[in-house]
Amino acid sequence: MSVIAPKISIITVVYNGGKLLEKTMCSIFAQTYSNLEYIVVDGKSTDNTMEIVARYKSKIAQVISEKDSGLYDAMNKGLKVATGDYVWFVNCGDQICEPNTIEKMLADGQDIDVYYSDTELIDDRGEFLSMLSEIGHNNAPDPLTWKSMERGMVVCHQSFVVKRSIAPGFDLKYKISADIDWVIKCLKQSRSNRKLPFPLSKFLVGGVSSENRWRAVRERFVLYQYHYGFLRNLYNHLFVLGRVFKNALKN
Repeated sequence: MSVIAPKISIITVVYNGGKLLEKTMCSIFAQTYSNLEYIVVDGKSTDNTMEIVARYKSKIAQVISEKDSGLYDAMNKGLKVATGDYVWFVNCGDQICEPNTIEKMLADGQDIDVYYSDTELIDDRGEFLSMLSEIGHNNAPDPLTWKSMERGMVVCHQSFVVKRSIAPGFDLKYKISADIDWVIKCLKQSRSNRKLPFPLSKFLVGGVSSENRWRAVRERFVLYQYHYGFLRNLYNHLFVLGRVFKNALKN
């Protein structure tokens, strides 16, 4: 009796991403794994984004183009229409690492709730910059649980493929950090997580304004307090600050 290959729903959220979208899409269309559902959620772009989407329409299962309330609202729209066994967000500017990435991920045919890995960082030309772990973030741990996230981001949603049945919607009260909250909630529901020995995604590095950076710090403090409690959260933030200060003195 043959085993049915799981369907992977890949979701790309884009807004005025005409300069970057095609590279993202081509990394998805190049996959040697065939049971894919590709969904594009556009925030009513005013550039040539939809012209690029139209060029590849035959390879796209669903296209949504309408105004939204931001990135996470658009990601929720993608989740609602996805029909795959797994969901994977590869947003505009990001790429899947290699053409056989999904094929290698699913090679052993086991029933895994979450596949994850480390992440490559790229610039807007698609050039490799470094691994995420080389700029102050921890390597994605093995094993990974929801408690692994309590001292910060150890896995990006770009390198996080999760069963759709355990994936909640994104909480829109978080404007910058809803993806961290989403990963933690997925891990709370997961029974089996597998770290892959190769990177899943290439993540486009973007600038963050100082205003948004401090907003993110405040938002994440509230988020982590919700999941880990006030005292544990306070201790972890002090630990991270101490580590940053120690590294600053060393350098």
